[in-house]
Amino acid sequence: MDIRKVKKLIELLDESGIAEIEITEGEESVRISRYAAHSAAPQFAAPIAAAPPAPSAPAPALAPIAAPVAAPIAEVEDEGWGVTSPMVGTYYAAPTPGSPDFVQIGDRVSEGDTLCIVEAMKMMNQIEADVSGTIKSIRVQNGEPVEYGQILFVIDQRD
Repeated sequence: MDIRKVKKLIELLDESGIAEIEITEGEESVRISRYAAHSAAPQFAAPIAAAPPAPSAPAPALAPIAAPVAAPIAEVEDEGWGVTSPMVGTYYAAPTPGSPDFVQIGDRVSEGDTLCIVEAMKMMNQIEADVSGTIKSIRVQNGEPVEYGQILFVIDQRD
């Protein structure tokens, strides 16, 4: 993997506030983590080839990858249904700058309605409602970075 790409990934990590990113290109992969498991200082992993190292060279020790969040959509205590981000990216409340937001607090939504866009690697991904109800809360601001599994909206299904 080109060192310029690795530097760009490090810059993306710094700018977005994301804790960790892993990219695979062909047989090469790189994982960059903002924090080591037992240290407050940033630590960046070097690119790793997919083929195992020669027997004479010991393998580098890598921190284990965190377990994934259980489900992308979950019930949020007694508040309602939580719609979570299915990916790491940037949250956008409207289809274009200057247009009205897809939804606001108090809006009635149906299953399949677009709630927002999460941009990931220059791809705009529409996030849709999985349940019908009323938007009870919006937990992120336009342009904020979001993590996988982070709650974006709470929908009250009682009406």
